[in-house]
Amino acid sequence: MKRRVLAFIIAYNAEKTITKVLNNFSKNILKEIDEILLADDESSDQTLLIAQNYKKKRRLSKLKIIKHVKNKGYGGNQKWGYNYAIKNKFDIVVMVHGDAQYPSEYIPQLIKPIKENKAEFVFGSRMTGHPLKGGMPLHKYLGNKFLTFIENLILKTKLSEFHSGFRAYSVKALKEIPFNYNSDDFHFDSEIIIQLVSAKEKIAEITIPTVYGYEKSHVNVFRYGLNILKILGEYIATKSKIIKYKKFEI
Repeated sequence: MKRRVLAFIIAYNAEKTITKVLNNFSKNILKEIDEILLADDESSDQTLLIAQNYKKKRRLSKLKIIKHVKNKGYGGNQKWGYNYAIKNKFDIVVMVHGDAQYPSEYIPQLIKPIKENKAEFVFGSRMTGHPLKGGMPLHKYLGNKFLTFIENLILKTKLSEFHSGFRAYSVKALKEIPFNYNSDDFHFDSEIIIQLVSAKEKIAEITIPTVYGYEKSHVNVFRYGLNILKILGEYIATKSKIIKYKKFEI
């Protein structure tokens, strides 16, 4: 039975990179995808216009473009997209960043474990490759390693990282976790992994190249790290029945 696949591109002020991202959707990749949904999160630049012109020029009927009237934030945009996938009865949804930080040409490898019923969530890991050679700043590399160590320790997992934004989810798994309670900020990515681990969903990784670019200007690394530690505390509090956080009541 064929799985319906949604490629969900989150974009914010991505006028310099959105064409590159869309160009990576080759004919072979388009065969794997039923729809490409590009959600412009109230960009102040020409992201929307460039995407619309691209669709018209290439006659890319599978590309649907929307622009949020109000900025939803990194996590908020994801919530909107995953709810769209559920509502429109897709089976798999892949998140792609509009800043070209992640290789959309790896989508077939990313969704393969889900198609083969070997996983419900798959992410592209930079840390199993050569992140420093790919331009990951040293402080982000060390921060990633530290936070991942703490997260693995608390969740009793063995993931190579928790902070990659190149991800594929089975829509079935998304229906089973309360992701709408998660943050609208960047630590949404870790919250949803915690939820998937709590729900005992199968998780797989593939190795992807590291490409660092415009995205790094949007993330406050110090605040991001503190937020990760905060949500781990909330998870522990919920599991210990000290304080209940709905997002972790699974």
